[in-house]
Amino acid sequence: MNPLWFALHVRPRHEKTAAAALKSKGFEEFLPLYACFRRWSDRLKRVEAPLFPRYVFCRFAPRESRTVLATPGVLSVVGFGKRPIPVADQEIHALQAIVASGLPAEPWPFLQVGQLVRMDAGPLSGLEGILLDFKSGHRLIVSVTLLQRSVAVEIERLWVRPISPPVRRPARAVGRPATAGSKSA
Repeated sequence: MNPLWFALHVRPRHEKTAAAALKSKGFEEFLPLYACFRRWSDRLKRVEAPLFPRYVFCRFAPRESRTVLATPGVLSVVGFGKRPIPVADQEIHALQAIVASGLPAEPWPFLQVGQLVRMDAGPLSGLEGILLDFKSGHRLIVSVTLLQRSVAVEIERLWVRPISPPVRRPARAVGRPATAGSKSA
């Protein structure tokens, strides 16, 4: 079998140790880091921290999972139940490109279109609404249920944080056009 990328759950603050141990065992590992500042009582220091705390990515064949799990610091392979689920190659490639670019990156809450969010900054701080993608930006949708009307306002993504899981929309059959009377997403 071809090796696949998997996310490994590791002990807290053992990401670098686990990545180094995996590499020494001959596995291809990937630990995306970002630069940040940490404050100690006497100073402020620039450090590199994991973009995904408590996770390391590793490429291996599923039959090699016992060897990977025997690595110091590794707790489990992320999956459903006892079945490991691979991470899509394009997602790993995107993360590698971000790290290699040298552009500033930082961890961010997982936001999805259709998700209920709260504005934490900006002129609309405190408002709640639904996140919507629009052209190259984002919009916040605020609704008046009684009137069944909504207002969309353009926002900066940095201003929002999630407050609920994304709204699930029913899938529409492929090739079936929406009719004038049907609601489309």
